[in-house]
Amino acid sequence: MSEAGNEFGFAEKYDLPIPYLHRITTYYQTLGYGAPYRWAQYNDVPFTPLKKPLSESRVALVTTAAPYQPDKGDQGPGAPYNSAAKFYTVYTDTTETDPDLRVSHIGIDRNHTTAEDMRTWFPLQQLKRLEGEGVIGGITDRFYGAPTNRSQKRTMEVDCPEIYERIREDGGDVAVIVAN
Repeated sequence: MSEAGNEFGFAEKYDLPIPYLHRITTYYQTLGYGAPYRWAQYNDVPFTPLKKPLSESRVALVTTAAPYQPDKGDQGPGAPYNSAAKFYTVYTDTTETDPDLRVSHIGIDRNHTTAEDMRTWFPLQQLKRLEGEGVIGGITDRFYGAPTNRSQKRTMEVDCPEIYERIREDGGDVAVIVAN
């Protein structure tokens, strides 16, 4: 590495992000899905500014992690991909306790992670800490599970409006969306 690279703290040349879009597009084409998946990409970001300070806002946590289903095979940390563990409708669960969620149903990079530490993909404890520090005003009483059906139409027309309505019912002001 050049002196300039060391001076700025640059990573080594081999230390590159995992080419997720290329990898997943190739994967689905190999499965026979035909045309490449069209990733959601907007010219204008479809978000709005906060209506009040974050320190006064209730935060909702949205995840694509699945509730553990004992009858659906291996779902533990390091488990191979397990499509049987998928879920197809929005779900909610309490933020009062730590849920038993898993990510074996999602195409994660199993070569570089085991998904062993749930806090890396489900930041409920971090949100509770931020609430205690006064950084956020609070957390909704429930978190929300978003299915990964691979249908943008269903996600946008069914799942998103349902999650939005549940968050509004629970008094959420802002959402943290953790797409596993």
